Amino acid sequence: MIGWVRALETRRARQERAVAVTVAAVRGSTPREAGAKMIVDASTIDGTIGGGNLEFKAIGIARAMLAAGSVPHGTAAMHRFPLGASLGQCCGGIANLLFETFEPREAGWLAAVVAAQEGGEACVIVTPMKGAAATGKRVLLGVDASAAPSSGHGGPAQRVPDDAVPLSIARALLAGGRDTARVVDVAPPGAMPNPLLFEAVRPAELRIVLFGAGHVGRALAGVLATLDCELTWVDDRDAAFPAGVPGHVALERGDTGERVIERAAPGSCFLVMTHSHSLDFALAERILARGDFRYFGLIGSATKRRRFEQRLAERGVARAALARMTCPIGIDGIDSKEPAAIAVAVAAELLQLRRHGAAGAESPPADVAAAAPRRIA
Repeated sequence: MIGWVRALETRRARQERAVAVTVAAVRGSTPREAGAKMIVDASTIDGTIGGGNLEFKAIGIARAMLAAGSVPHGTAAMHRFPLGASLGQCCGGIANLLFETFEPREAGWLAAVVAAQEGGEACVIVTPMKGAAATGKRVLLGVDASAAPSSGHGGPAQRVPDDAVPLSIARALLAGGRDTARVVDVAPPGAMPNPLLFEAVRPAELRIVLFGAGHVGRALAGVLATLDCELTWVDDRDAAFPAGVPGHVALERGDTGERVIERAAPGSCFLVMTHSHSLDFALAERILARGDFRYFGLIGSATKRRRFEQRLAERGVARAALARMTCPIGIDGIDSKEPAAIAVAVAAELLQLRRHGAAGAESPPADVAAAAPRRIA
């Protein structure tokens, strides 16, 4: 589950009010891209819109909204920030920030987004930029455009006329690479402006299965837990995991890992760094047998790779499959063997994978990828 969705869902479960701050649109050079989001409550902050004085000002506005007391759910405000001398920043661009209050008891739209995330399905949130956001916020999902729209409230969905324009915009946004937000005025010619914010919320791009809770595994898990990825952490030693593992990290205890490999979704990324070379070998053989992984990294030296390749070839693993095994792991230029340095190098390699894609990644069929989203309650 991506970070801001997880942050709001946590607050919903705790019945805590918050303000969502979204970079709705940008022009020129800005510290974050359109779609970046920060969740602010009375004492904590999740996410960032770029730091600096821009973020400091935004936090102040958000907390002033919370301090106002019974602010209607869905109250939205747009603020325009030129990033120049008056703000103490020299980016030179302009950031338009949307501030929206979040009331846990009126978060029906969030339930729809959470369900999409848990189901591995992309969706688009459509928010009016003028008027009360709660009455018009919709979630567009999937391939069937005939279903009912979602309401901004926790109750039954409100019926609204089908609108081909928002659906086509949402479809284009989902098909347009990694863009996450777009503001579009959908008013017909001559009518009052009706700008809508379209936000694409895709499943986590990286589904990572990490085997091993030793020094490097712990360091790497600590880095990965801060990124928008799905992390499953596996060790057959039940007591190996540290205390205080974030709740969104799935732990698999007391398991050799073979069942975890079988259950992993197509396109997963596997990292093997256990306490045992024989276990590393067994896991490598199982992962290579699947063949539908996006990435498989094995900790170790070039010598370890050669020995594993020889033994795996003797067991019938094809040369093409062996070529997809990454060992040693981590980006070039970081040669330290300190656990934290290895963790940074491997995390950087995965981030490059997230940006550029990789051979073996699963792609949706063309008819599904291009289909119109459906509205869900």
